[in-house]
Amino acid sequence: MTREMLFALAVGYLLGSIPFGLLLTRLAGKGDVRKIGSGNIGATNVLRTGSKPLAALTLILDCLKATLAIVLARLLWGPEAQVFGAAGAFIGHLYPVWLGFRGGKGVATLLGVLIGLLWPAALVYAAVWVFLLLTLRISSLAGMTAAITAPIVALALHSNYVPLLLGFAVLVLWKHRENILRLRKGTEPRIGKKTSSTA
Repeated sequence: MTREMLFALAVGYLLGSIPFGLLLTRLAGKGDVRKIGSGNIGATNVLRTGSKPLAALTLILDCLKATLAIVLARLLWGPEAQVFGAAGAFIGHLYPVWLGFRGGKGVATLLGVLIGLLWPAALVYAAVWVFLLLTLRISSLAGMTAAITAPIVALALHSNYVPLLLGFAVLVLWKHRENILRLRKGTEPRIGKKTSSTA
């Protein structure tokens, strides 16, 4: 790995590790988002504060920080560096050093990766995510299904990013392992319904 790739990885990690959900809720006087709902710092848990604008802004920023990492890596160190920028941003979001390596689940950030690396896959991803959110209203299921489409679409497009996106999809599923258990039990909460603090 060259010095340029390491720089891209580091910059990506720093951008990806910015916990927008936590920062925005604190700035808005909503307290620590890690102490409500699932304890996650992502948009779905921010929504449990009762603020749709904050949740939407969290989703957008968590998405675009990955896209920005890719664009910066490409501009500063060339096309080969953008993959390292993407990897850094995604890992940074999932495992931010500032929060004891307890970050988000990567659904919005993976969309940002796709926007930067493979936009046709981003369109499919977003369409599946939104459709399932509107029909099933189960955020975790919609996010995991969308993540699985990323390597599938990349494979269909004969993209070199298949291994990278497959790895990212597996990480998204791993971060949702508790949600998967609740889905199997039929206890996974739906968007718009009240949940307990331990949901």
